[in-house]
Amino acid sequence: MILAGRAHKFSDDVNTDYIISGKYKFKTLDMKELAKHVMEDLDPDFYRKVAPGDFIVAGANFGCGSSREQAPLAIKHANVAAVLAKSFARIFYRNAINTGLPVLECDTDGIEPGDELTVDPAAGVITNRTKGTVIPAKPLPPVMIKILNDGGLAAHFRKYGGFNFD
Repeated sequence: MILAGRAHKFSDDVNTDYIISGKYKFKTLDMKELAKHVMEDLDPDFYRKVAPGDFIVAGANFGCGSSREQAPLAIKHANVAAVLAKSFARIFYRNAINTGLPVLECDTDGIEPGDELTVDPAAGVITNRTKGTVIPAKPLPPVMIKILNDGGLAAHFRKYGGFNFD
């Protein structure tokens, strides 16, 4: 799985209420509707600017706050290919993988808004095509890559009847 798109950059401590405001989470479970409001408290034009395959790039502690799965699901339904951050809140990280959203830990200081990126989650390599630089990332284990390729944990379980480590 090789991903390619543009960077949309955010700061440290982006909590799940910034990702998708609680005022929407409790009104609907329609992910296409929620996706229209992803990141709007930090960037009101985000949904209009993001193109399929783009990346959210952030600092440390991305996804802190509540443990609701709507946050990574809404990001995924906004056609974001992956989230790249210095670190993630633990529950957000697991929810992201479980819902089929790739998340990679890396140094995001060298990535600017609009930079064109190529990301290889299995190898842990991010290429900034705009700057001609390579940024190492923590590679995802093969079982997580398999879960992501299957569309998330529920789809993986349906496909294999449980975890498949082969």
